[in-house]
Amino acid sequence: MFFSLGLPTHRVDAGADLIGADAVMEMARAAEAAGFDAVFVTDHPFPGDAWLARGGHHTLDPMVTLSFAAAATRRLRLHTNLFVPAYRNPFVSAKMISTLDALSGGRVILGVGAGYLEPEFEALGADFAERNDRLDEALRAMRAAWSGEPVRFEGSGYAAAGNTMLPRPVQERIPVWIGGNSRRAIRRVVDLGDGWLPMPAPAKASKTLRTPGIENLADLRDRLDYLREYAASVGRADPVDVTFMPRGLSMFSGGALDADAIVEDLAEQADAGVTGVTVALPAGTRGEFLEQAAAFGELVISRAE
Repeated sequence: MFFSLGLPTHRVDAGADLIGADAVMEMARAAEAAGFDAVFVTDHPFPGDAWLARGGHHTLDPMVTLSFAAAATRRLRLHTNLFVPAYRNPFVSAKMISTLDALSGGRVILGVGAGYLEPEFEALGADFAERNDRLDEALRAMRAAWSGEPVRFEGSGYAAAGNTMLPRPVQERIPVWIGGNSRRAIRRVVDLGDGWLPMPAPAKASKTLRTPGIENLADLRDRLDYLREYAASVGRADPVDVTFMPRGLSMFSGGALDADAIVEDLAEQADAGVTGVTVALPAGTRGEFLEQAAAFGELVISRAE
């Protein structure tokens, strides 16, 4: 089981205690020491105030934050969960990602999503209505750029007519894990990705999140059945990583850690085909985060391996 720990970069209210440079580096080191495989961050460059008032959140820039985590650690993977390529020119994104991979010695896991906040798209000059097509296009464009070979690629509002990007990423293939619960997102995983990042969400939130709900393990099993059926129909034999979330540990849960319940839940998820989880700790301070990360490593990770 793969474990990715969320850095609380949304807690801008906490200031330097949780989002300062020292905080990011200390928490990354704590994650590595506790046995986590990766740390993850989110991506909201310029969210709308109406969404923020309804419980939305700010966040630090994902690539800058992960560069600090990389500098403080040696083996920890650097995971975006999720990066929204449709917000940016894909070749600019490709350069940022390949630079982080090169400087970290090949530790990037690129989790991506189509995005769902229309006011944020509008503020960034990005096309909300075409965001799914732009995501597909961006994944192909970035892969082409990472080849280190001359690229000819025509996209929406941009074109490469024999352009080359160096240095190449250290990894021969940067893992791309794709978020979203819809059938289109699942097909995208099979066609263009290396892993799937389904999101636990109530069905009543599907309109807001722009993706169908996954309320329980039975819902996830149904989606996994579709993933396998579609993979077989297109002849994909390569395995797909599936990274879910332990029950009760959402980004804003605030609940206490119940190690026995989490271990039991992870065993059920593994039986369904889940290969990893993203973990958000309920810590409100850096000290609590460090304590909870160490406890999770001792009480959960050591028992799940």
